[in-house]
Amino acid sequence: MKEKVVLAYSGGLDTTTLIPWLKENFDYDVVCCCINCGQGNELDGLEERARLSGAVKLYIEDVIDEFCDDFIMPCVQAGAVYEHKYLLGTSMARPLIAKRLVEIARKEGATAICHGATGKGNDQIRFELGIKALAPDLRIIAPWRMTDVWTMKSREDEIAYCEAHGIHLPFDASHSYSRDRNLWHISHEGLELEDPSKAPNYDDMLVLSVTPEKAPDAETELTLAFEKGIPVALNNKRMKVSEIITELNRVGGENGIGIVDIVENRVVGMKSRGVYETPGGTILMAAHEQLEELVLDRETMEMKKKLGSQFAQVVYEGKWFTPLREAIQAFVTSTQKYITGEARLKLYKGNIIKAGTSSPYSLYNESLASFTTGDMYDHHDADSFITLFGLPLKVRAMKLAEAENRKL
Repeated sequence: MKEKVVLAYSGGLDTTTLIPWLKENFDYDVVCCCINCGQGNELDGLEERARLSGAVKLYIEDVIDEFCDDFIMPCVQAGAVYEHKYLLGTSMARPLIAKRLVEIARKEGATAICHGATGKGNDQIRFELGIKALAPDLRIIAPWRMTDVWTMKSREDEIAYCEAHGIHLPFDASHSYSRDRNLWHISHEGLELEDPSKAPNYDDMLVLSVTPEKAPDAETELTLAFEKGIPVALNNKRMKVSEIITELNRVGGENGIGIVDIVENRVVGMKSRGVYETPGGTILMAAHEQLEELVLDRETMEMKKKLGSQFAQVVYEGKWFTPLREAIQAFVTSTQKYITGEARLKLYKGNIIKAGTSSPYSLYNESLASFTTGDMYDHHDADSFITLFGLPLKVRAMKLAEAENRKL
């Protein structure tokens, strides 16, 4: 009986070519596994394609709600943004994909897992760290790093390989953007983006969005309701997180929200340029932050921002299944106890404009914050506070003056 390998299968040319390649070079039975994190119509026709390419079985695993609830929301609550811009769309999905690949491998009695990530990117790290953490006994096959066996270097080579093995598929050799899509975002790399001096060709590139210039010349009003840091309703309609993100993607895309052009630092040490469309995620994170401003105290907010940056780096580097991620997430979860209320927003030509925030746990006190004298604040108290708060500065200035006088 042949050994089995579970192949992380997208249905694209690369992973389709891997099916006959794995059979020829390792004599494996290939079990394809496509993890549906919200790729939409990219899943059309996968079953027939996998069968025609020689797979013994295809799993299509719908993990959209798990993705939203257990991977997206911890990042939203943490305010996790990598290098100030990237909302971690690909990074968040990879540990979940690795987790489900391991589960299918165990179910099928497979001895190996294969992925089609390149040797230059971050995804090889994210997939493999996840697999190592959950199933250290499984072999990992990364063809793009096996240059003695994987000799194909172009789409033309892959198409010719498939044709030679009697596999005739609806792919051509024309090059397009390298994309990754899930419910949270879609990323674009390649073509003109490989030259940072060139502007993105947004007319040819964008899938979820329009540019702000092409957005309607009218405001779109939204109200997002949260309970303990989790969005529960959009415009007074109760919805699942996945449904809220789906609707925010639609309305955000129409208004040119969440288009980011970034040159980021990959884990492997190189800079990479990409354009990310994250319309719904950008709105959701803005609304969550808007509510936190009203509820969290200053010191907790400051610590949370520091740990949120650390959380983003942990997720970006593929270290989801680590004690550090669990510890930071535990802190973040504790801060969400009172993040309940409503954030009202207006969308206009790429901008998210605050339109009011309310919470039963608001720390805002009008008597304290008002420019008029309130009954909870005595202006004279500021005298003693400033004297003590500024004491180190005053002492330092005095000592420096004494030292200068001694020189004279």
